[in-house]
Amino acid sequence: MIPLLMFATLFLAALPTDSEPKVPSLNVPSCSRGVGTIKYDKSVPDLKPFPLTQVDLCYTDTHLDIRFTARDEVSFYFNSSQGTNANIWEYEVMEAFIYKGTDNPKNYLEFEVNPNNITYQAFVYNPSKVRADGAPFDHFFVSDPSTDGFSAVTKLVKPKLLWVSDVKIPLGLFNVDTGRAKGTEWRMNFSSNCGQFSDVS
Repeated sequence: MIPLLMFATLFLAALPTDSEPKVPSLNVPSCSRGVGTIKYDKSVPDLKPFPLTQVDLCYTDTHLDIRFTARDEVSFYFNSSQGTNANIWEYEVMEAFIYKGTDNPKNYLEFEVNPNNITYQAFVYNPSKVRADGAPFDHFFVSDPSTDGFSAVTKLVKPKLLWVSDVKIPLGLFNVDTGRAKGTEWRMNFSSNCGQFSDVS
């Protein structure tokens, strides 16, 4: 996985950890004004080269809009038998971990999308914050994501080694009232395991 730790002021900014003296930050505009863009092409923590991945973000009155773009994708690897909230992370996914606030959270939303446009969405409860041995670590799934306001549209352009997923995540899940997202601060972590299955045919 290739994580990029951030916190967002919708706008969007990032939080440092003990081992990261500087973490990216980003102001995310309303969708009517454009997008904020994050790009990453190195693995973490070893900083080895990694296929360029881009995340574009903006917000509407009701949703956080995210466009995931994976370039130099070679396998588009997924399990066609998997459905919503299955373990799609066992194959290729692009994902976001989202928390409204800037402190180190005990719970957050985990959202994933695969090349087959299958999604995974669950609230993670991690009170130790580090998955300590013997500590609780649980997932509370969003069982009806489309009714709740989630959406994903995925386009694969295999000759150009390109995978794009356009995602909408409802702000109401984070107690943001309609039209009240501006100025809120968020902590977000983006990751991808694209290109990790290059030997798959």
